[in-house]
Amino acid sequence: QLTLKHEIVTDLLKRIGKIEAPPVIEIVGSPIEWNYRNTVQFHLSPTGKPGYQRAGANGVVEIRECHLPLPEINALWPQLELEADAGIQRVSIRCGSDDELLVGLESNTPQPPEFSVDIPLSVVLLGPDDDLLLAGEDYSLMEVMGRTFRVSAASFFQVNLPQAEAMVKYVLEVLKVDKKSTVIDAYCGAGLFSAFLAPKIKSLIGIELAESSCNDFAVNLDEFDNVSLYIGAVEEILPELKIKPQAVLLDPPRAGIDPIAMAALIEAAPRQVVYVSCDPATLARDIQKLVAAGYSLESVKPFDLFPQTYHVECVAVLVKN
Repeated sequence: QLTLKHEIVTDLLKRIGKIEAPPVIEIVGSPIEWNYRNTVQFHLSPTGKPGYQRAGANGVVEIRECHLPLPEINALWPQLELEADAGIQRVSIRCGSDDELLVGLESNTPQPPEFSVDIPLSVVLLGPDDDLLLAGEDYSLMEVMGRTFRVSAASFFQVNLPQAEAMVKYVLEVLKVDKKSTVIDAYCGAGLFSAFLAPKIKSLIGIELAESSCNDFAVNLDEFDNVSLYIGAVEEILPELKIKPQAVLLDPPRAGIDPIAMAALIEAAPRQVVYVSCDPATLARDIQKLVAAGYSLESVKPFDLFPQTYHVECVAVLVKN
């Protein structure tokens, strides 16, 4: 799997990124290859049973077992009982570093459903207009490199914590910054990278659209006086900042960087761009744009965050010529 994923990243950089000899360095394998996911999202079948979306088609495939989630999640999900007409579209289960379980019920109605399980857990209804705490706490506690992060039910966080730690260490290693540096962390989420960057630089500017992630970011980085957070889409915020950061860290969703955000990034002209990507195809597309704008691709390092799947995470390092 590691060999295939390394080859896929290299091929996409050649075909889409137009990089003749892509500098793809050794992939980092996951120390845990099964039962590693701390978060899983289930769709519900017409009978209300958990399952996964059918590949390449509409519909839900009911499942009897899954070998990717943590054992604590696997002990819970078969116990969930939900009425098929309860208005629940998806069910997410997250297991914190303290082994506490948090269930998020994504609903198209503000009315909470009836449900029952035999173990203590936290439950949040993620409604169309607002979230409603039904039991326990509305967040999980995730630990990375000895630091604890609050992550709300609706917030994104890396699903493979040992590999998240490996990525953070690598990003800190490749970012060329010091106590005089200003860094923009675009798509900063709950602050995974920002929390470790902030003590090392003069000023850190986070940009994040998701409200729940912004609230988590504010809690997780409350101790720092050199951190500011802009709430909104990167394509809306970045063009208005009018600053020249030494480095920009990017961790966009699978769709990659919006064209307006890309234009603003090129205009900001940071000396270094570190791009964390969950889709090597959109990464290759965006790298081609940055190279055309005067950047050199120094390296791309794949991380196998998702063993037993075709997905692969990458960290690309680019420098201004």
